[in-house]
Amino acid sequence: MKIVIVEDEKLAAERLQTVLHEYDPAIEIVACLESIEETVRYLKQKPHPDLILLDIHLSDGHSFEIFKQVSYNKPVIFTTAYDSYALDAFKLFSIDYILKPVTLDALAAAMNKFRSLAVSFSATDLQKLNTGWQSNRYKKRFLGKVGQRLFFIDVHDIAFFQADNKIVYLVDKEGNRYVTEHTMEKLEEQLDPQQFFRLNRRFIVRINAIEQVKPYYNNRLKICVKGINESEDMVISRDRVADFKSWAEA
Repeated sequence: MKIVIVEDEKLAAERLQTVLHEYDPAIEIVACLESIEETVRYLKQKPHPDLILLDIHLSDGHSFEIFKQVSYNKPVIFTTAYDSYALDAFKLFSIDYILKPVTLDALAAAMNKFRSLAVSFSATDLQKLNTGWQSNRYKKRFLGKVGQRLFFIDVHDIAFFQADNKIVYLVDKEGNRYVTEHTMEKLEEQLDPQQFFRLNRRFIVRINAIEQVKPYYNNRLKICVKGINESEDMVISRDRVADFKSWAEA
């Protein structure tokens, strides 16, 4: 069994390794990672392990951000000093949620649960289970406002979202604009990350709405949306270009 540990506290990472080998000396710990950035890079470049032991609070943010940037269909055991993130953890394919300090008994219970599931389900079954849950997790329609009128907009008809000061607009593939009551940060949680990408602080675009991607100055990229003449430049932030390319080729 190949396991990746994601933990930014050295002593906690060493403890996990010790307890894992007490549970089963045959376990292979293929990597010990410390941040969201490092984990995303690893999962994009390396074969995915059988299981990840993942701390929730990392030096560069909450580890849930990892799964917005990487398509990952294997089980996760979360480790944390806090009990307030259990619901968010189980929205992913989480086997267990262990409070620190991690004890042998707690880890053994989680690992036994993982092994029971692995026996009951094939890898394909696990992926289908996770994919099915994820498809139900994300919003399928939005309520948009024009004046005093409200409209239902199917997610497949959306071209992009645009933030303008404190107002967020939904723009459909016909170019119609609607006011929404969602923040850009909330939209990132509600939208399927395989279909939508946040270009910068002002734009989130749907992949099927993109007609063309052009080079832009300062090593950035510019997006052209099908059938819509957007007056403002839809430019991908320089620090997001690499993530965009990975997303586009997923």
